[in-house]
This record gives sequence, C-alpha cells and structure tokens, in this order.
Amino acid sequence: MPAERLQKIISAAGVCSRRQAEEFLRAGRVSVNGTAASLGDRADPERDRIALDGRPLALPERKRYLMLHKPRGVVTTLSDERGRPTVAGLVSGCGGRVYPVGRLDMDSEGLLLLTDDGTFAQRLAHPSHRMEKEYHVTVTGSLEGCRARLEALTALEDGTAIVPARVSVVSRQGGRMVLSVVIRQGLNRQVRRMCAMAGLRVERLVRVREGSLTLGDLPLGRWRFLTEEERCRLLRD
Repeated sequence: MPAERLQKIISAAGVCSRRQAEEFLRAGRVSVNGTAASLGDRADPERDRIALDGRPLALPERKRYLMLHKPRGVVTTLSDERGRPTVAGLVSGCGGRVYPVGRLDMDSEGLLLLTDDGTFAQRLAHPSHRMEKEYHVTVTGSLEGCRARLEALTALEDGTAIVPARVSVVSRQGGRMVLSVVIRQGLNRQVRRMCAMAGLRVERLVRVREGSLTLGDLPLGRWRFLTEEERCRLLRD
C-alpha cells in the first residue's frame, strides 16, 4: 500500500483524533520501526511497525481495491481446472486474496475491478446500480448502418430485455470499424451477442471504462490500486 501520513494512520486505528495524533508526534511519542517519528512523516501501515508510547498500534484490516488491464486469453476466475492463466495470477502481488467484480470473458481485454470488500463488490454488481461500461469493439461484416442497428436493440436473441446501448464510431479503415459501445447492464457476453444480432463479427473487444474509472495508460497485464477518490466516485456513479 502507498505510504500515508502518520497522523492519518493513528486516527484510522481509532486511538484518537487526527489533531491529537499530531500532538503525539510533536511530543515524540510515536515511533516507526523503532525510530522516533516527526510530524509530516509517512509510513506504510502494512509493512512498517508503528508504535505509540512503545506499544504497537493495532490497525484495522485494510481493504484492497484495484484495477487490472486484463489480457486476452486470461480467465476471470481465481483458479481454472483446465490450467488456463487466471486474473488471480496476474494480481498475486497485491498483498491479499481479491475477487473479480463482474465478468470479462476470456477473449476480451481491458479494465477489470478486483477487491476483497464484499459490500463494495455487491453494490457495484447490484442491478439497481447500472453503472455505465464502455467498450471499444473492432468489428467487420455489415458495417453500413450498424450503429443504428445496435442502438435499436431492446432485447437479446433469447428475449432478455436490455437497456438500449449508446454507440459511436471511433475509427474506420477499409472493411474494419472500431465502435464505442456503452451499456449499463453487463449481461453475459452482452456486447458480443448484440454485435452478432446486428450482423457484425467481433475481432477485438476492450473494456475501456467503468463509470468514471478509465483504463487510461495502464499497461496490458498490469494492475494498480484505486485511490480513495476513485473508489468513492465508483459508488456514486
């Protein structure tokens, strides 16, 4: 976890207010790894030994929230009986066991959220939340009029009702087009099923955004922790 100001860590442990923690630091009552700390010092609560008056600080359990740039060919599970690579293997260095929030099929790429906070995951996954998800989809096939055909869909091929998607053209070159498809439900393979109904063949599908959180320049196969601001914004989206 990133280093934080000591007064914030002490306050989060429930010992005192942040202002009181600052007074403890000024008085030399706080140490980090056996060395006296000063106001303005930072520490990593998961790695450093923080003590107040010589007694180790009892820290609350830290929850983990992270985003992964999932590559194609990786399954969104913690283990796979067929021995295929999993997202759990890609985030094994995050310091704990985290679980995927939602799904991203094996042939798809892009932004995937993972956490060990069950309440957070349930809120994001609940049907009432309906957070926007944006995909960049490379397609071939019946390209003329495909944007209108996709936006006109109100049900999948099995009759399942869907909220109409928002579609725009990102680029086009010859017989290939990249579409931005924004949906709210995230049903199983929804975008691929919609494209098939519109006469399109999907060559590549990348999730680039969930709510206000964008994939940005996070390298393929890498992950990072969410900031507290990003986590709160996701819950508000």
